[in-house]
Amino acid sequence: MLSFFKKNKQPITTLFSKTYIDIHSHLLPNIDDGSKSFEDSTELIQKLSSFGIKNFVTTPHVMDGVWNNTSKDIQQKLFELTNYLKSHGLEDINIRAAAEYMIDNNFEKLLSNKDLLPIKDQYILVELSYFNPPINLNEILFNIQIAGYKPILAHPERYIFYHTNYNKYHELKELGCLFQLNLLSLSQHYGSKVNKITERLLKDNLIDFTGTDTHNIRHLNTLETINNGKLLKLITPILENNAKLL
Repeated sequence: MLSFFKKNKQPITTLFSKTYIDIHSHLLPNIDDGSKSFEDSTELIQKLSSFGIKNFVTTPHVMDGVWNNTSKDIQQKLFELTNYLKSHGLEDINIRAAAEYMIDNNFEKLLSNKDLLPIKDQYILVELSYFNPPINLNEILFNIQIAGYKPILAHPERYIFYHTNYNKYHELKELGCLFQLNLLSLSQHYGSKVNKITERLLKDNLIDFTGTDTHNIRHLNTLETINNGKLLKLITPILENNAKLL
């Protein structure tokens, strides 16, 4: 299989099955740092559809003091986008909305009130600050599960503070945290350090799910260039996990 990838240099965009579901993206317009308009959203979804991706659980940011999106706000924006897509003939797109929750004080309030939008059933997508993790992260992960949810950590490969403390990844997994890899991390998009740790996480079978984390058309143009045979061999079986999740 590896020699096949090396010989053909097929990009990752040819590997998505009809059942693949992108569980991490920012496709709702004017709600966070992703799509800026309904036209932008349509362009992004059409591009993703050309890759074979027609199923989405889009995940706008919920971040205290930055993106104060409520569950009601997100659902309303989803309703508006869905109607817009249908009015423009995109009726073969299946799109739902969850959220990407920054683990901060506001998240703990939302968790306490069980006011969360899950990816599916009890699975919720969470992220950490890129500067440092919460001091009480282990306790928060425990509380998430006590509340009946299962945490999926968005792009663990991008948290540089764990690169020199690699055992922390194993600890987080033991604490019940699932990992979602950004597909752009298979390239140099986030830098060589992220790319290197991505390969290590894949080789150690620590990645559970994948997502495009699409914010703009540049992300999708970069995605089209990913054709590293060694990494594609590692990621291919994980692509199927998203469909199994939902």
